Amino acid sequence: MWGFLKRPIVVTADINLSLVALTGMGLLSRLWRLTYPPAVVFDEVYYGQYISFYMKRIFFLDDSGPPFGHMVLALGGYLGGFDGHFLWNRIGAENALITQSRLMLLESVLIFFNLLAVLSYLKFFNCQKHSPFSLSWWFWLTLTGVACSCAVGIKYMGMFTYVLMLAVAAVHAWHLIGDQTLSNVCVFCHLLARAVALLVIPVVLYLLFFYVHLILLFRSGPHDQIMSSAFQASLEGGLARITQGQPLEVAFGSQVTLRNVFGKPVPCWLHSHQDTYPMIYENGRGSSHQQQVTCYPFKDVNNWWIVKNPGRHQLVVSSPPRPVRHGDMVQLVHGMTTRSLNTHDVAAPLSPHSQEVSCYIDYNISMPAQNLWRLEIVNRGSDTDVWKTILSEVRFVHVNTSAVLKLSGAHLPDWGYRQLEIVGEKLSRGYHESMVWNVEEHRYGASQEQRERERELHSPAQVDVSRNLSFMARFLELQWKMLVLRSDDSEHKYSSSPLEWVTLDTNIAYWLHPRTSAQIHLLGNIVIWISGSLALAIYALLSLWYLLRRRRNVHDLPQDAWLRWVLAGALCAGGWAVNYLPFFLMEKTLFLYHYLPALTFQILLLPVVLQHISDHLCRSQLQRSVFSALVVAWYSSACHVSHTLRPLTYGDKSLSPHELKALRWKDSWDILIRKH
Repeated sequence: MWGFLKRPIVVTADINLSLVALTGMGLLSRLWRLTYPPAVVFDEVYYGQYISFYMKRIFFLDDSGPPFGHMVLALGGYLGGFDGHFLWNRIGAENALITQSRLMLLESVLIFFNLLAVLSYLKFFNCQKHSPFSLSWWFWLTLTGVACSCAVGIKYMGMFTYVLMLAVAAVHAWHLIGDQTLSNVCVFCHLLARAVALLVIPVVLYLLFFYVHLILLFRSGPHDQIMSSAFQASLEGGLARITQGQPLEVAFGSQVTLRNVFGKPVPCWLHSHQDTYPMIYENGRGSSHQQQVTCYPFKDVNNWWIVKNPGRHQLVVSSPPRPVRHGDMVQLVHGMTTRSLNTHDVAAPLSPHSQEVSCYIDYNISMPAQNLWRLEIVNRGSDTDVWKTILSEVRFVHVNTSAVLKLSGAHLPDWGYRQLEIVGEKLSRGYHESMVWNVEEHRYGASQEQRERERELHSPAQVDVSRNLSFMARFLELQWKMLVLRSDDSEHKYSSSPLEWVTLDTNIAYWLHPRTSAQIHLLGNIVIWISGSLALAIYALLSLWYLLRRRRNVHDLPQDAWLRWVLAGALCAGGWAVNYLPFFLMEKTLFLYHYLPALTFQILLLPVVLQHISDHLCRSQLQRSVFSALVVAWYSSACHVSHTLRPLTYGDKSLSPHELKALRWKDSWDILIRKH
């Protein structure tokens, strides 16, 4: 009965020595002296700060893309014992892929998931031929969707590879639909499985990345003001500390601060002060000489306004409070000067096609007050909605002229203290977020006397609305800000154009030793770079030749070999195209590292083309031998170039000015040479 225990246990394993050797070389080249240099290198200054924010649970916003890549880096820091207390504020005064992968940057993580998605789909495609719906079939299909989601979750550039995988899968699904050997139910199950794995799972994972991101970063941080008041109030500290205990419903007599929802060029609040508009502007135009109304980008007591009932004189909240609803007429009285918000048929100081907005001063001239405004709740659920603190987005429409209170975004001259211009914009000119406001700070006014009211306005304001902002609301706002927010796109010393990437006419100096000439550059191996471009050109020409021949019913390749050739082109050449060509349409500052994902697909195409030439174009043993010798010579030259550029890849060797000049193989390469 127990005889099987006496039998020897045999374990077999297939080991690909080439793969093991390549893996070992890859790890060695990337981990060799990884702790050097002991300095912050190039964009590590940003990603290091983001990791610190994760450790401290402080909210931040990075417009470069979704948060998954940052969380991967933060996980590495956490596992390494990093507590977030390090000042990432000083930067230390193939080769490109090695350089990028040794640093705390996102491109290498993106490339990993791009390639994992391609590998997983190829594994799934092979399983489809032999064992559909098997455990391995499901594993590789699901892993394809997971890898695509992770790529998109690291940088929006990951969307390029995701779209490519969806296109390839769609073509294969189309052929599957035409397979008459499969029943309708079987075809439906195939399509449903692909939809779940390649559409549903990536979307769920993408949402999960943001959910974890927002769960981890619950504290107020330096990027709060970019977000809406409701989002800020959902964070611990900051605005949440100020708004805790505020009344939720705005009533007649409420004291409020009004924040512009648009938030550009900077977040700001409706503001006024004692100063008036100049009688005559520099261009000769006249003004009303009324009290200035501006948008001020800082918290200030002059940001407070009182929501007055036009039918009552009192500036306090009645008992019980009478809430303000959509469509109500209101007057906005400036808290510190008690003058009412007003607009009239006078041109704005910097926007002459719009109306000037002021606080009305009675000069006893033929310019009566026009200070009635109709409240419109933009995000209302019904026409009887109540104006709510933080949650309601409102417009103020002037009753007399139908102009809408709007932030123009222009900076006033010195007489306006460089604050932002507020204008009255005609409704007929369309809707824009710069016309929308929300109440940020709010209290029920209780003091009728002006001196008591001023003391009340100077005291800090104290309903917690964070529970009203759902995850989806925060996700949508954060996603929108990431898409529309753009950092300074001014020209950078090392910025470049996509055309310069293919010919390697550019580089990036990442780090320079503070005392010696040791330096690190993002600089490609020119042999690999040119070989990748040649492989792409050879693939395109051969494919065109084969297509023309097949049109004449001449089949140079067996059907299986042809299908493999087409699939390799779709994934490798297609991967290069979708990761490279979109940059020609982008209006942003671009760098050489943006080309690395496309370069990776080019490098993948190299062995495909070399193997194809050896198997199908070299027809004799002599031709194969000569071709093999050429491949060895090519590989040797690539290794030689890699070794020659090694000092610029690792930065662990100080070179003389003569040696540095010898490495400047192109005039456009910026190799740093110290002047002693």
